[in-house]
Amino acid sequence: MGIVSGNYLSRIGHTLLTPTEMSHADSASVSKQLSSADLMENAGRAVAEATVELIGKPLEVSGDIVIICGIGGNGGDGFVAARFLHEWGYPVTLMLHGPVKKLKKDTALMAERWDGPIPPIDMLTLRSAGVIIDAIYGAGLSRSLDAETTEIIECANAAEAYRIAIDLPSGLDGKTGVPYGTCFQADTTITFFLKKPGHMITPGRFYCGGYDSIMIADIGIKPAVLNEIKPKLFENCPLLWSHQYPDIAPFYHKYDRGHALVLGGQEPTLGASRLSSLAAIRAGAGLVTLAAPTATYHVQATALTDVMVRKFDSNFGFTGMLSDSRITCALLGPGAGVGEKTANLVLEVAAMGKRMVLDADALTSIARKVDSLRLKKKADVVLTPHEGEFARLFPDIYLTPDRIEAVGKAAERSDCVIALKGTTTIVASPDGRVSIAANAPSWLAVAGTGDVLSGIIASLLAQGMPTFEAVSAGVWLHGEAGMKAGKGLIASDLLKSLQQVLP
Repeated sequence: MGIVSGNYLSRIGHTLLTPTEMSHADSASVSKQLSSADLMENAGRAVAEATVELIGKPLEVSGDIVIICGIGGNGGDGFVAARFLHEWGYPVTLMLHGPVKKLKKDTALMAERWDGPIPPIDMLTLRSAGVIIDAIYGAGLSRSLDAETTEIIECANAAEAYRIAIDLPSGLDGKTGVPYGTCFQADTTITFFLKKPGHMITPGRFYCGGYDSIMIADIGIKPAVLNEIKPKLFENCPLLWSHQYPDIAPFYHKYDRGHALVLGGQEPTLGASRLSSLAAIRAGAGLVTLAAPTATYHVQATALTDVMVRKFDSNFGFTGMLSDSRITCALLGPGAGVGEKTANLVLEVAAMGKRMVLDADALTSIARKVDSLRLKKKADVVLTPHEGEFARLFPDIYLTPDRIEAVGKAAERSDCVIALKGTTTIVASPDGRVSIAANAPSWLAVAGTGDVLSGIIASLLAQGMPTFEAVSAGVWLHGEAGMKAGKGLIASDLLKSLQQVLP
């Protein structure tokens, strides 16, 4: 029990559970292994252990540890944490939000085991706390906080204290990552068994303290319960896709590593398709060809030395290049121009049975032809929209409040894998699987970085990686390259840092 080890996470650590699925995991564990009181005892002790790890020895704590408990299960975890911290010599003050007579069954049991006072919330005590542990609601909340609870949370947030949330900050939706209104602002969040989507999606992960400030505790739930739940939500990390990442065997030649064809751009956005092409070859494709209109051919051919550049003057010329059986993926969109010509080319390529990535201008061009794309395509297609492009592609699917549901619905409708780009990039497959990436830095928000991402994805597809895993891997590598490049990056910096993060 306690904060989980690397071995535990190496098996299931990338799986995310919605609050409903987590409730199912609790119930399955209770019916097979543990009592609900055992789970609560394990959870509360894990919170106490994590708190000790975070704040140090008792004499190092400035001010009391104030634990604010609700009447439900989250409050029960708080009672247990208070008992252990008190036994270990820490100055603990426990306060209850609600009447003692309304404590739920297991929570009432843990309150009986706590031999200290159970006073109501006192704002002066809360303001003077050195550490505040939020044990009011957790994942069970599905509504806005009432006025009294809002006042308590606002007081806690204003205190000069280290703030710890149990399971989820009170006021946060565990599925969507969207606060219902006022929300506890944690410095660290301690959750149990597995993370929830709300821990990953912005703004939720920032209310939890940030991606690196979410601790997971093993409370005795066995990974086998996942066989019953069959979760389809995953944290986007190498655990999800590394087993499908393309190897480079000693006897491979360049065509064994895939050949990507990139549609060349138009002035004044010629750099977009160059960035995509260079990202594709940097990410491991054996060959990359940039198809450039005659008018820009000499510019592109002069600028590029690591990819091939070929001329074309019509859609027929591009599809003629693509008829080469050695070309395994096409990328259309960066700098391509918006209009009927681009839309028609997308549909023609879709009918050829080649894997395809659509970005930028290609997405805008097919905004009213998503149904045609679904009917014509004979191989997997990836769409990589930002929020504005998503709204044009799927005007009746709203990203708020539930982005996961929205992107999943769009993937099912279009029969395409969709990567919704943003602070949290969500990848959804038509089969219902979703990955959520939280590793991208804010400084990736600069022109051209999306073109690099589409090139990485096209490269992995060209190398034969399964589509959902390829898109998820591309998104993660893109974020890691951004972190490696550091603040002040420009898009071309990613081409250098990408090499340093490849598996």
